[in-house]
Amino acid sequence: MLQVFLLLILLIAGIVIGPMVAGHQGYVLIQTDNYNIETSVTGLVIMLILSLIVLFVIEAILRRVFRTGARTRHWFIGRKSHSARVHTKAAMMKLAEGDYRQVEKLMTRNADHADQPVVNYLLAAEAAQQRGDDIRANQHLERAMEAADSDQLPVDITRVRLQLARNENHAARHGVDHLLSIAPRHPEVLRLAEQAFIRTHAWQALLDILPAMHKVRVYEEGKIDALGYQAYTGLMDQIMENEGSEGLNRWWRGQDRKTRGDTRLLVALAEHLIECNDHETAQAIIVKGLKNQKNEQLLLLIPRLKTGDPEQLEKVLRLQIKQQGATPLLDSTMGQLLMKRGEWQAAADAFRAALKQRPDAHDYAWLADVLDRLHLPEESAQMRRDGLMMTLKSP
Repeated sequence: MLQVFLLLILLIAGIVIGPMVAGHQGYVLIQTDNYNIETSVTGLVIMLILSLIVLFVIEAILRRVFRTGARTRHWFIGRKSHSARVHTKAAMMKLAEGDYRQVEKLMTRNADHADQPVVNYLLAAEAAQQRGDDIRANQHLERAMEAADSDQLPVDITRVRLQLARNENHAARHGVDHLLSIAPRHPEVLRLAEQAFIRTHAWQALLDILPAMHKVRVYEEGKIDALGYQAYTGLMDQIMENEGSEGLNRWWRGQDRKTRGDTRLLVALAEHLIECNDHETAQAIIVKGLKNQKNEQLLLLIPRLKTGDPEQLEKVLRLQIKQQGATPLLDSTMGQLLMKRGEWQAAADAFRAALKQRPDAHDYAWLADVLDRLHLPEESAQMRRDGLMMTLKSP
């Protein structure tokens, strides 16, 4: 537009000024080593105007040519983008069908021109992994990493997911540590961390991420609690293996009040101490736990104890019976404890009281053994028959 305006100004100037200088044109001399060029001022102006016109025409032609090239490029790019969208849509349908070979093929076709090239390459990597082609999966990951530029989080998450699928657990653990350092509350990062920590028995690390899992509600409360119990018991296993009962006691004393008040963990600790042959400490934990609350799991551990102070256990059981009333488990546990002390008649009474409340094959067998000690073979044989019949009737 500006060029046309300038051209009009020059034409108007020529029309106005030309007649004025018609009789006084003068001349212009351009002299070189070999040539002398002479022309009038009017002729020079006309030549300049014509030169400008020629230049404008050439510029217009070049602009049209380049604009046509750009349009052509845009047409080709738009066609590839449209093709990528069509292939991506088709790939999603194949993903729903479980045809991972076609998913990989369609996702990578014109992927660089897709709306989200990173997503295409990551889905192609997962599809290749589903087919068991680790090499192709790694190649797609590399392309995704190049396309992602500065936002590498989706690529790193997918890499860890593929490593877990290949059971490359220690590599996944390394990747998870990196992810937690940059996205400590990302739900998928926490889920992947949970898997990696469980597989590598990194129980303390699992305990460390449970507050974040609870805060972002990765799972329901019950599952997070179950993960906590799994982590604590796994940690007990490691400490027991490396440091024995002394290490367990030292570790337990270092826990907070809430942890030490968890009955499930009390039971687990007592079981580990019994396995370490530290029956005295296990008994102290069981007695303290039963004094604070009713717990059948702690009662079930009493017959496994081998200590020199069974009177303390008997005292706790009698206190439980007084507070709660007689129950089959309390009477049966009391009977087993009295058996160990050789108090056969008291043990028989306890087992009879338990059986009166509910029949149980184990209690029949124990009562039969006690009756043998009391030299009552006929009644003992009857108890064994009743126990056998009950066992046969059980599904």
